[in-house]
Amino acid sequence: MEKKNKFVIIDGNAIIHRAYHALPPLTAKGTVVNAVYGFTTMLLKVLEDLKPTHIAVAFDVAGPTFRDKLYKEYKATRIKADQELYDQIPLVYEVVKAFGISIFTKAGFEADDVIGLLVAKAESRKLKADQIIIVTGDKDLLQLVDDKRVLVYLLRKGLSEVEIYDDKKAEERFGFPSALIVDYKALLGDTSDNIPGVNGIGEKTATALIQKIGCIEDIYSALEKPETLIKMGFSKSVIEKLKAGAADAKLSKILSTIEPDIDGLEFSLDGCAVREFDR
Repeated sequence: MEKKNKFVIIDGNAIIHRAYHALPPLTAKGTVVNAVYGFTTMLLKVLEDLKPTHIAVAFDVAGPTFRDKLYKEYKATRIKADQELYDQIPLVYEVVKAFGISIFTKAGFEADDVIGLLVAKAESRKLKADQIIIVTGDKDLLQLVDDKRVLVYLLRKGLSEVEIYDDKKAEERFGFPSALIVDYKALLGDTSDNIPGVNGIGEKTATALIQKIGCIEDIYSALEKPETLIKMGFSKSVIEKLKAGAADAKLSKILSTIEPDIDGLEFSLDGCAVREFDR
């Protein structure tokens, strides 16, 4: 039988942050290494549990992204991480390189976007990854879940509790298909990324709008006939909030959507084949 390709993509920054906050400040020769230790532990767990044939790690790079140009307040409320965390990122790079794992980054884009590109390329007929598993602690990446072929290995708590999401699991969690998660964020906003959403729309209403109507574009098309929304059980107050927040909703969807259309990032599945690491 032909061996199936299983491509694992690790969200480097998400795992580093999770490890740093989950573990005590372990030191080696006077250097804090808890994030490096936690990342490496997770990497070994992924190799053992998922047994990938191909693997890659995507990282954020310093500097603004296209989202900052669209909305200058994007992530403006985030508190800067400890310098001890930033100091460990180059050490994590060394670990990844010692394992012979390919690293992917792109200035002007987030690691999420890079992961989106890797998924899109690996899914193509030409490269044909039979299964793609994204390892992350960030629920935003659930928007990439695609039936049984693209899964998300999501860290729930610390580094030990993990849930594997396919399309069905994502729909059970949110109440609608994973492809509509960006529309949910567009309505609700996201305080961690300072994405505005529609002022006054909460989780319950956002979920109901998506379940009954669909994506942002469909919701605003339906808004042209407000009586239709009233028949669905939405109040005049909700309709007015949607009208007032139309521009914010559309901007928030752009900010929330992973952008895989990245020029100048070379990728081959063969180049990501799992190798014996440099002991």
